[in-house]
Amino acid sequence: MRCDKCASRPAVVRRPRCGALLCKSCFSNAFELDVHQTIKEENFFAPNDVVAIGVSGGKDSAVVLHLLDRLNERFNYGLLLLMVAIDEGIRGYRDDSLESVYKQQKRYCLPLKVLSYKDLFGWSMDEVVSRVGNRSNCTYCGVFRRQALERGCQVFGA
Repeated sequence: MRCDKCASRPAVVRRPRCGALLCKSCFSNAFELDVHQTIKEENFFAPNDVVAIGVSGGKDSAVVLHLLDRLNERFNYGLLLLMVAIDEGIRGYRDDSLESVYKQQKRYCLPLKVLSYKDLFGWSMDEVVSRVGNRSNCTYCGVFRRQALERGCQVFGA
């Protein structure tokens, strides 16, 4: 099956809302336009806004980073984009993903601030778990991460 939009490439996805069959390129463009339309309709940003993007090294934050960088350039939003990453201090958990964050920083050439629980709060998540156990560690980590991201935004004035 061919792409309904360009008719030149094979379709790889069907859009659920409208049922259109799209190739990779046309799908990416349609997705970007949908996000742009939402940004404009909701007045998410104004020119010269400082926007800190929380990045983890995972696919979700990578997509947000890519989209905001691309849309900022494509539609001339005039945003100052910055990256904030959090190192929870969990041995063997964040090391690889922080490596991905550093690669993203090089790719997009955006300022990056990596904040650690140890520097912000005086202890790592491993130290918290050694005191409170595994039972409620996700609750602690989630609360601390949100607070760390907020502090990262403050560092950048975002």
